Amino acid sequence: METRLARREDLLGLLKLYRYLHPDGWLEEGPQALQVWEEIWKTPGYRIVVGEEGGELVSSCTVVIVPNLTHGGRPYALVENVVTRPDCRNRGFATACLNVARDLAREAGCYKIMLLTGSKRESTLAFYRKAGYRSDVKTGFYQAL
Repeated sequence: METRLARREDLLGLLKLYRYLHPDGWLEEGPQALQVWEEIWKTPGYRIVVGEEGGELVSSCTVVIVPNLTHGGRPYALVENVVTRPDCRNRGFATACLNVARDLAREAGCYKIMLLTGSKRESTLAFYRKAGYRSDVKTGFYQAL
């Protein structure tokens, strides 16, 4: 297994992975996906971490470093789109991706890293707790747009 930052040529592999994350909300390969992909590459602080095995992407997460005027000007990080191919789960891929995201946040001087999940499954919540995320410190709110 190799964990690394996504490269431009990883778009198709990521789109394939995201089908497991959001079966009804992923983009097809095509002009819209390419347009979004180019925007991602232009956005400072936006990184996608991937786990690869045998030349295929099997896990990923996104980390975004956000500039901030509080906490002495230290930025914060957001983690999103955590996904692992179902046949590769429980093998450490997602943990490795989250560890890289945490390291990127630390290197950027972030004072915190946040992660939201829509999952209510105890196994998923336990996974995030084991990865160092706490659900007892702050309250998260969500508003669909």
